[in-house]
Amino acid sequence: MPRIVLEQVTKAFAAPDGKSVCAVNDVSLTVADKELLALVGPSGCGKTTLLRLIAGLERPEPGRIHFDGQAVHAWSPLARNVAMVFQSPALFPHLTGSENIALGLKLRGVAKREIGERVRAVAEMLGVMHCLHRSPAKLSGGECQRIALGRALVRRPQILLLDEPFSNLDAPLRAQLRTEMQDLRTRLAMTVIYVTHDQAEALALGDRVAVMAEGRLQQVDRPREIYHAPANRFVAGFIGSPAMNLFPGTIGRRDGHLVFVGAEGTPAGTGSGFMLRLEGEQSEAFHRHLGQRVLLGFRPEHLAVVEVAPPATPQPTITATLQAVQFAGVETILRLTVGAETLHVRAGANGALTPGRNMTVAFDLRGVRVFDAATGGLLS
Repeated sequence: MPRIVLEQVTKAFAAPDGKSVCAVNDVSLTVADKELLALVGPSGCGKTTLLRLIAGLERPEPGRIHFDGQAVHAWSPLARNVAMVFQSPALFPHLTGSENIALGLKLRGVAKREIGERVRAVAEMLGVMHCLHRSPAKLSGGECQRIALGRALVRRPQILLLDEPFSNLDAPLRAQLRTEMQDLRTRLAMTVIYVTHDQAEALALGDRVAVMAEGRLQQVDRPREIYHAPANRFVAGFIGSPAMNLFPGTIGRRDGHLVFVGAEGTPAGTGSGFMLRLEGEQSEAFHRHLGQRVLLGFRPEHLAVVEVAPPATPQPTITATLQAVQFAGVETILRLTVGAETLHVRAGANGALTPGRNMTVAFDLRGVRVFDAATGGLLS
C-alpha cells in the first residue's frame, strides 16, 4: 500500500460572481502506508476537494501529489488505483446488489468467473450475501452503503477514500458501521483517508486526525493529542462535545499571587468578575505569559462543581450561576455563567440540580491550555 505525500497543494474554483474561491489552500500532508487518517472539519472547509485531488478528479493548481515517491498529480483517476466511496451510495437502481458491486470489474474486462469469486468474497466480508440478488430499492440504508463499499473494495485498490459514508444514517446504525469499519481496515491493511464532519467519529476511527478549516490544515496528530493539546483556538473549539471552555483575559499579579483576570482589559472585580489564582505545577508556564492577553482553555472534565463532586485536592475556585442541566445518561452536562462568560462542566448523572442557583466551580490547572488571544495559537 502506498505512502501518500501532498506538497503545497492548492485548488481554487471560479465563483458565479467571477471571483476565485480557494477550497484547498497550501496543504502539505503525509499519510503513512496502511494508515487510517481521519480528515475532519466543518462543512465547506475543503475536505471533499482534498479527496478529489488525491483521487485525480481534480488537478492541483499548484502543488504536487506523490504515491510512494512517484509524482501522480498529472495521472488520470484510472491510473492511480484509488477507490472512493461517497456520502450517497449512488447505486444503479436497475442493477442488483451483485451487479452494482461487479460493475467496475465488468467495465475493465475482468473474466466472468473471477468477477463472481471476487464479488462473493467481498460480500461475505461485508455481510451482504443476502443482498446480492436484491435491487437497491429493497435494501436498507446501511445495506446500500455496504454495497457501495463493496463496489470500491472489489477492485482491490491501493488507496481507499471515504467521503462521509455514514453521515446519512441514523445514530445506532452509524455506530455499528463505524465499529465494522475498524475491523475491516485491520483485515484489509489498506491506506485509508476517512472524511467526516463528526469529530467524535474522527477521534474514534483515526490512527491520526487531520483538522481542516477554510481550506487549511489546522493540526495533524494522534487523537489523544488533538483532544488534549489542540494547536489553536479553532481546534480547541471544534474538537470535543462540549468543546473546550475558552476564557479571554490577562495573566497578572494580585496581592503577590499570579492570577488570571477574566474579561479582557478589565481590572479584577469588574467585567465578568472572573479571577482565578494560578498556582501549582503550571505556575512557571503562566509566568512566561505575565501581562499577556490570552485565552485560558479547560475541557469540561477539568472543571468540577464542588457541591456535586468536591475535588480530592485543593483547587482554585470561582462562583458561577447554573443556567441549564443536560442529562446524557451516564453523565450530566452543566451550563453555567460567570458574568459574561459561559462554561460547560461534565458532571455525574445528577438530576437534582436546579437552574438559577449559584455554585462553586473548581479548576484543575493540570488540564489548562493557554492560547494567544490575538492569533489563537497555542502558547502552553
